[in-house]
Amino acid sequence: MRPAILKTALCAVLACLLTGPLTGPARAATFPDTFALPNGFQPEGIEIGPGPAAYFGSRATGSIYRADLRTGKGKIISTGPGTPSLGLKSDRRGRLFVAGGNAGNARVIDLRTGAVIKSYTLATGTSFVNDVLLTADAAWITDSANPVLYRLPLGRRGSLPAQADTIPLTGAIQYATGTNANGIAPTPDGRNLLVVQSNTGKLFKADPRTGVTTEVDLGGEVLTNGDGLLLSGRTLYVVQNRLNTVAVLRLSADGSSGRVTDRLTDERFDVPTTVAAFGNRLYLPNARFTTPPTPDTTYDVVSIRARR
Repeated sequence: MRPAILKTALCAVLACLLTGPLTGPARAATFPDTFALPNGFQPEGIEIGPGPAAYFGSRATGSIYRADLRTGKGKIISTGPGTPSLGLKSDRRGRLFVAGGNAGNARVIDLRTGAVIKSYTLATGTSFVNDVLLTADAAWITDSANPVLYRLPLGRRGSLPAQADTIPLTGAIQYATGTNANGIAPTPDGRNLLVVQSNTGKLFKADPRTGVTTEVDLGGEVLTNGDGLLLSGRTLYVVQNRLNTVAVLRLSADGSSGRVTDRLTDERFDVPTTVAAFGNRLYLPNARFTTPPTPDTTYDVVSIRARR
């Protein structure tokens, strides 16, 4: 398990060394820096790739929307089940792993056809299945209502499992009222997992074998309303949704400590939730949690320059 996570992180580091920070065509800077999503869509998650294709999930219907970053144009490629699609991650096999929010499930979607390849029931009671991380041998999924991680072990050729494993989160993290474990990413050395707890603003390192957590030493900084995470080398981007801010952290190699080096804001932010990168740009969907949703409510995606 640990070597596979390490392989994922090392590949990301190698890509940065070969092509510069946050790999992708340099001409991404000429792409639209704001583009619209369908009215009433209520976006939450974002994933980019393969290529300049961005995917967004609707927390209202669960539909998946694909946009071309070169033009900002797109369409629904998978009609949702009427329950949320939150965190998203795609793999090189053309599959999209989707966290199902309060439906307590996860789905794997074929990006070519939009069909659901497989669906997993992760919880039967109260749950909020929130974000997804893909490593070489597993999909890891957080639950903001229950102190667990869900693991979908992947076969040597990427085969999907019959069911998910449930790993209790123990140690330093303590669940409380509100949104708990949310965004998830690997540590820079690839040996462990990072999880942000939205309601406390704390960042934790979790052992993928045992679920034991330790708090990451941030020198007294807090990441209140921490949501989506994005790791690039030893730089961790943390979206602080209702604060309309992206915190930029420089982490130790093992992820046990870090410091906030910058906080990015933009007048176009309207409660962004998650973040993905293409070229030297960060893309964030505006979830607009503070705006009452209607079928005519507008939503968009903004991009900003990445910082290292």
